[in-house]
Amino acid sequence: MPFGEIVCGSPGSGKSTYCYGKYQLFTALKRPISVVNLDPANDSIPYPCAIDISSLITLNDVMDTHGLGPNGGMLYCMEYLEENFDWLEQRLKELGNDAYVLFDLPGQVELSTNHDSLKRIVQRLTKSGFRLASVHLCDAHYITDSSKYVSVLLLSLRAMLQLELPHINVLSKIDLLAQYGELDFNLDFYTEVQDLSYLENTLNASLPPKYAALNMAMISLVEDFSLVGFETLAVEDKNSMIHLTHAIDRATGYIFVPPRDAPAPPDAIDQSDAPSSQRPNVMGLFSSAAGPLKGVSSDVRDVQERWVDYRDVYDAHEKKLWREEGEMVRDEAARATKIRERKPKS
Repeated sequence: MPFGEIVCGSPGSGKSTYCYGKYQLFTALKRPISVVNLDPANDSIPYPCAIDISSLITLNDVMDTHGLGPNGGMLYCMEYLEENFDWLEQRLKELGNDAYVLFDLPGQVELSTNHDSLKRIVQRLTKSGFRLASVHLCDAHYITDSSKYVSVLLLSLRAMLQLELPHINVLSKIDLLAQYGELDFNLDFYTEVQDLSYLENTLNASLPPKYAALNMAMISLVEDFSLVGFETLAVEDKNSMIHLTHAIDRATGYIFVPPRDAPAPPDAIDQSDAPSSQRPNVMGLFSSAAGPLKGVSSDVRDVQERWVDYRDVYDAHEKKLWREEGEMVRDEAARATKIRERKPKS
């Protein structure tokens, strides 16, 4: 059964960067992954692309042929892809039944919040056997302004209701958050979306009084649905990427089991002769995958400490560890070279 992610978000939220980072991570973990570019305006793709919509249609051709602007042209491209879904379906079948696919979407938010073409494409993918989750990226700097944060909440809620998929909202570029000043509240207030009434004072201070009732109405709307929450992401941080991967795997029910002929990890214990009760089993894997998220970045308070409160301290510590690791690798290589030179030549 193929699995995948619908990667959506506003322009500049880091969708293509996330897809490239996940491609690098999965390649290092020897997990299958393919990236599909569904942005007909993306002419500088950073990742190896398994399927590219530009071989079917491009935004520039649509604008030139039909005299449309960028927004109208993008909607036309999605409608054209919907009408030619067989083109996409055939290429996805070539990836195999065990494929894990990232669908990199355009940054036009109407596609995931209002327009129905993408919704119908997702429904057809689901009917064809894909287990999908939508990963909605939002730039983390929006939480530094209460009015922008409310707009991100509404945008995320609308995307959740529109796509009707297991949904993971992500505050991307969390490693850059400290550049935008201090937060009004701790980071967990923004990720857990608990009691938004605390935003009333900051909203009323930054907007004219006539918007006070509208502000509280929007806040109440988000709280009434009680659906929105956020994970965090620093795409260049391994722990952050692994934590988000676990959250997405739990949403889709994906459990990665290496092939039978895959080599065992170094220092792994040979269990070929162990009783069946002591061997790994699918139920054990499932219970681990469905359990609570555990890891370095699983607690948002640790994320705040790493990227907001004490980023400089952590950065200096990591650089020291990298330097020591580099020296160890260099010394080991030099030691191996000396051993080879001492061996008598036959």
